[in-house]
Amino acid sequence: MKIDRHPRPTFSVEDANRAADTVFGIKGEVLELAGERDRNFLITNQKNEKYVLKVCNPADSDDVIDFQNQLLSHLSSINNQWQWPLPLPDQNGSLIGYTHNSDNEKIRIRLLTFVDGIFLADYYPHSSYLMGQLGRFLGKVTQSFSDFTHPAMERKLFWDMKNGIGLIREHVDEINDSKREDIVHHFLSIIENALLPVQDDLRTGVIYNDANDHNILVKSDANGKGAIVGAIDVGDSVHSWLVAEPAVACAYAMLNKPDPLATAREITCSYHNTFPLTEEEISVLFALSCLRSCMTVTIAAHQKSLEPENAYLSVSEASAWQLLGMLKIISPEFAHFSFRHACGLEPSPSTTHLVQWINEHKGQFSKVVNLDLNTSQVRTVDLSVGSLDLTNGVWKNMEALTEIIGTPALGRYDEPRMIYTFDQFRTVGNNSDEWRTIHLGIDIFLRAGSSIFSPLVGVVHSVKDNEGNLDYGPTVILKHSPEEKVHFFTLYGHLSRDVIKSLKKGDTVLAGSQIGQIGNESENGGWSPHLHFQVMTNCLNYSGDFPGVTKPSERNIWLSISPDPSPLLAIENDKAVAREESPEEISDSRHCHLGPMLSLSYQTPLKIVRGWLQYLFDHEGRKYLDGVNNVPHVGHSHPKVVEAIQKQTAVLNTNTRYLHENITRLAERITDTLPETLSVCFFVNSGSEANDLALRMAHAHTGGENVITVEGGYHGHLISLIDVSPYKFDGLGGKGLADHVEMVPMPDGYRGEYKYKEPNLGERYADKVEDAVNKIKNKSEKLSAFISESMISSGGLVIPPENYLATAYEHVRKAGGVCIADEVVVGFGRVGSHFWGFETQAVVPDIVTLGKPMGNGHPIAAVVTTPEIATSFNTGMEYFNTYGGNPVSCSAALAVLDVLHEEKLQENAAVVGKFLIARLKSFQEEFPIIGDVRGSGFFIGVELVKNRDSLEPAPEHASYVTERMKEQGILISTDGIRHNVLKIRPPMVFTQRNAELLVSTMNDVLQDSFFQ
Repeated sequence: MKIDRHPRPTFSVEDANRAADTVFGIKGEVLELAGERDRNFLITNQKNEKYVLKVCNPADSDDVIDFQNQLLSHLSSINNQWQWPLPLPDQNGSLIGYTHNSDNEKIRIRLLTFVDGIFLADYYPHSSYLMGQLGRFLGKVTQSFSDFTHPAMERKLFWDMKNGIGLIREHVDEINDSKREDIVHHFLSIIENALLPVQDDLRTGVIYNDANDHNILVKSDANGKGAIVGAIDVGDSVHSWLVAEPAVACAYAMLNKPDPLATAREITCSYHNTFPLTEEEISVLFALSCLRSCMTVTIAAHQKSLEPENAYLSVSEASAWQLLGMLKIISPEFAHFSFRHACGLEPSPSTTHLVQWINEHKGQFSKVVNLDLNTSQVRTVDLSVGSLDLTNGVWKNMEALTEIIGTPALGRYDEPRMIYTFDQFRTVGNNSDEWRTIHLGIDIFLRAGSSIFSPLVGVVHSVKDNEGNLDYGPTVILKHSPEEKVHFFTLYGHLSRDVIKSLKKGDTVLAGSQIGQIGNESENGGWSPHLHFQVMTNCLNYSGDFPGVTKPSERNIWLSISPDPSPLLAIENDKAVAREESPEEISDSRHCHLGPMLSLSYQTPLKIVRGWLQYLFDHEGRKYLDGVNNVPHVGHSHPKVVEAIQKQTAVLNTNTRYLHENITRLAERITDTLPETLSVCFFVNSGSEANDLALRMAHAHTGGENVITVEGGYHGHLISLIDVSPYKFDGLGGKGLADHVEMVPMPDGYRGEYKYKEPNLGERYADKVEDAVNKIKNKSEKLSAFISESMISSGGLVIPPENYLATAYEHVRKAGGVCIADEVVVGFGRVGSHFWGFETQAVVPDIVTLGKPMGNGHPIAAVVTTPEIATSFNTGMEYFNTYGGNPVSCSAALAVLDVLHEEKLQENAAVVGKFLIARLKSFQEEFPIIGDVRGSGFFIGVELVKNRDSLEPAPEHASYVTERMKEQGILISTDGIRHNVLKIRPPMVFTQRNAELLVSTMNDVLQDSFFQ
């Protein structure tokens, strides 16, 4: 088919202004818009109402224009969920108006309502949710056209995919680039192979046919999720194959995506769930998507020669060429399997029959190794991400890993493995990267040189030495055709190099005959000696090699292509196939057996199975940079802390009624870091216990009952502490201020009564403490304590202004009260400049409380006070905390102190924290959503506001940032009374490189459309 495109009509802005007024009675500002076939003008009247004036192409008949009008009227009438431009009548009541241009040519025009939104091409990110929305939207469009007919619907249209192959053949030489022409011819072969067998079986009907990213309109909802608003331009609507609808959408949505097929799957899944596709339609979906892209580049080449000044005509051309280059390396069979999976079908169509055949013949296959793999002699080794056998980074050391695995042993099928979290197995995704961690075969660990045999007769498909670190090494793939309708492949990886000479392609290998031998580390890719055995239903485009691992997002597709090989090996399924509870199963169990108020982080909770220093790993091996968990103070599973706990646990763990040097050594080490007056330690199990004990001590020392606390403060979950924690008692479910508690305003120079740069800021906020003291006196009651975090954490990571605590402490002590510094979060060097947070205020508290960070998460905490207060607490009632200060917990805390010193982690927090704060402050100039950045060391808050003048909080935006950062593999959180503060409190081993990644990623997130 030839492209019959007629140039757009001549029509100026002045012509449009006049025509809108005389034909439709609309006056306003006129702006020309882009257009391929028509000329389009935006008209905005004095009421800010917007319209689009379309100047019709002379080549379009009145029937075609009426077809478009009727389509839009039909779409607008049947569904109010999405918006379409609605044709408006002229002053004579007609939907087609007439006017003349400046050349006195008669011109047909239409007036449409304006649909507001952001073009999908300009919206970011294209999340899985948004792509699903697009699929659902188009499925509904297809449904709505089921009963729509019009005389012009079957017109000849060069954008109709039915005409695509002929159009490309007619115009491909206009591309004028031989390499690019070859790419198009490559796809023509794929398209014809897919289409010719089934094209007569494809359903037809009216389709929109133009769901390109410059026609689909999007907006962000209140929580930042992209939502489809509607669409514009039905000029290419036609009666054609129904499956062309999602194919067009996929072709454009895949543009500029690192993983285009993933985007296409998301669209297809939702489209199919709304308007089910037939198996024949699914089989051609990839081919039709490629066809649309080939049509795009071919038509663009032709149209540029006709109207070179119209950039819109080639708006997608460069991206389409890039996409075609990416699609060229994708196996059409794999794409087909992907779409089958998206539509709820078995991805590989032959798998069900193959699995049935193998199971029916189980026990009849020859042994692959000279060993009964079901005996207890052969153990199953756990190489999963959460394996308890893999500790202290052993997965990075192949020699140590080999020793752990031992021989003989089995490595499981469908196991997400920690050893595949290296960068070599990293893949770039659309919204985040993934690692190919899912194992697709079974590993048989035996000594190098052990013989390997074929389980059944086969023909050598390939023999290749896949050299390279952590690759297969010498690999054999056999093709088996035991019956007319049973065809499959088996792969044997990590063999010795002898096999390269002993076998060649096309050789017949009999059942039970030797294939080769297991290779050693020098020839098998650097692995522990073993056989990787895998079954494949299809070799796709691979020769000599085949993926032995896959990324989690494609797990079920590849498990269908490579089904469970254990029946061929005569191994019991439960020994050879990995099993674990899914996040959904765990969530259901939590719902049944744990309290409903026990919250989870993130909209889709993470199943975290491993921590290593500043990283966390989920059950599928996804690595997350931890920017928020302060309790593992010196890093998750720090080897020195782990070793200390393991060694002491193996010897003794008991209570403090016996003498043991660990508790006294720890007390000495802690008090050496504190002012001289703070010299008496009480060890407990948690920060909550520590703060509760501190309040008891204050009461014993002063005889008072009343406590002053700071707005936004949080001190623990015991009932005594809920009463002094405004973050809790003033929040949901809280009972408000208790009679014995006075709350003073948070010393917040950004949002509080007194602002940054005002004089005597600290003293003015501290005077509120004096007011509280006076309130207690006026009630003829006695003050017991003033409790405050040295830096306010849950209240929004607020740094008290200079002289705040010094002045507040002075008021409290004058009234006979004691001053409690809660260091649970900020202690042990977190603030960078000082070891303790209270030191930044140049004060000495009467009581200091410490929490679980001191044991890196092990249950240990402490209260440190003066000898005088300790004496007052000695009332005759014994104080005994069964396991507070036990030898194991003290060993953990001692190791933490060692690591802090040896690795200079306080200094690290100071330097890296300073960099983080400076970079985040620089974002304030670029992003109005950032109202304030504050912090010290690794204690940082970023407050988000919708308006810098009113300080209207932006909790939805804060939540959005944390979710998007999580998608990118970085964990932060939100905090603050208004839940609008981004919380950054990483483990102390957080590096400069980690910090650079965090700020770079946040910079990218803040440029999402939600913030524009």
